[in-house]
Amino acid sequence: MGSATVFTDANFEAEVLKASQPVLVDFWATWCGPCRQIAPIIDQLATENSVAKVGKLDVDANQGTAFRYGVESIPTLLLFKDGQVVERIVGAQPKSRLQALLDRHLVSA
Repeated sequence: MGSATVFTDANFEAEVLKASQPVLVDFWATWCGPCRQIAPIIDQLATENSVAKVGKLDVDANQGTAFRYGVESIPTLLLFKDGQVVERIVGAQPKSRLQALLDRHLVSA
């Protein structure tokens, strides 16, 4: 896959809600220090996980989707499965915690 998929208000339904695999979405903004801190981790997860889809959504450019999912502080990471939010993590997290989150849902995928 290479790097994280870029999600937008326009492609969110097709890329996330209708995805056949679990999708981890990082809600972020360019001005957010912790968001920049975990950006390389999100890219690594995107590269290393062939079963799950991993991507980012810029909350400033895509306020509709951020509002729809009640994202009030960033980074917020939401894991979607079958179009539903199954996990929500707020704040920068270590790669190991995010990988464990993915693994938990890939096992039952």
